[in-house]
Amino acid sequence: MNLDPTLNADLHCHSVISDGTLTPEALAERAAARGVQLWSLTDHDEIGGQARAIAAAKASGLAYLTGTEISVTFAGRVVHIVGLGFDHEAPEIVAGLRATRGGREARAREMAAGLAQVGIHGAFEGALKYVGNPDLISRTHFARFLVDAGHCGDISEVFRRFLTEGKPGFVAHKWAALKDAVGWITRAGGVAVIAHPGRYDFTPTEEYALITEFIGHGGRGIEVVTGSHAPHEFVKYADTALEFGLLASRGSDFHSPDESRIDLGALPPLAAQLTPVWAELEARIQH
Repeated sequence: MNLDPTLNADLHCHSVISDGTLTPEALAERAAARGVQLWSLTDHDEIGGQARAIAAAKASGLAYLTGTEISVTFAGRVVHIVGLGFDHEAPEIVAGLRATRGGREARAREMAAGLAQVGIHGAFEGALKYVGNPDLISRTHFARFLVDAGHCGDISEVFRRFLTEGKPGFVAHKWAALKDAVGWITRAGGVAVIAHPGRYDFTPTEEYALITEFIGHGGRGIEVVTGSHAPHEFVKYADTALEFGLLASRGSDFHSPDESRIDLGALPPLAAQLTPVWAELEARIQH
């Protein structure tokens, strides 16, 4: 297949296995219908949907790379690392992600208790109705409940009022270490990618520290074109990829037809001077 930067690759999206609203099969069909040529399902801290995604991609005529999005703690904040093209049955990454998912139910109950203190009752049970995988109950599921129950007008308002640090429904979770997440991915034969770097609101010094530590642990890629970035950030992180010799990735971060900023396959292409992550993973692409 054509592996140049203009390939319509969508290497970041989520299914009901984590906090998306579509099944892996529906995502594959949607991606194919919207012109995606290379696809990856990257559920949060979870690879339980990979076998279904591989089969669905094949049925839809999509080339496929295995994927996940791992939450890590860096400089006191949550950063996401996408893994692509790894062996999804490798024992180390399976065990590492299982450990990372642990504690989500206890965290969710604490979130519900915080919301109850400001008069929003039944949030845990309400959020569970939106969960495809109870092991992965998350803030997004609480947000959907709060919107549908009429407490907020949209998901953004929920996070702004209730689910970010310092707000009533926020509870921190101990995520994986950056070193561990990158190691699980690379030792399973994949490439680790910093997801949507423009989202973290780091100072230049903090961002430099993230990138250099990531590279030091064996990280190889960075998302340049993503649904979480504004157009000027496409340019900024293209320059970052070139400056640090990183592979460039591209993905919509699609969660739902009703919630996502951009649909599968709708992103602009990577800049021609970049080396796309899929060029390094050609041997791991499944057809």
